[in-house]
Amino acid sequence: MKLLCLDIPQPGASLEKYQPHMLDELRHTWQLYKDGIVRDIYFRQDRPGVAIIAECESVEAATQVLGEFPLAKAGLIGWDVIPLGAFHWEALFAPGNA
Repeated sequence: MKLLCLDIPQPGASLEKYQPHMLDELRHTWQLYKDGIVRDIYFRQDRPGVAIIAECESVEAATQVLGEFPLAKAGLIGWDVIPLGAFHWEALFAPGNA
């Protein structure tokens, strides 16, 4: 299952509080990338944070994996996990839609 995972800063979180965890956060992300769980990662443009495209068996499995990030373990971020499905291109070409 493909998932869009958006970090959610927790109350009291700040870039200064993130800093001591960032090297471990990057190492953890790199390992998940090598394991095929993190497929893509992007910096958000609307605020500090990341958007991750992940591959997991379920939303619950992704939530568990995301909870192991150092920033999550430190109580600084949570996650919004959104399951994604294939776009149905065929509907565009169905009779009556052309």
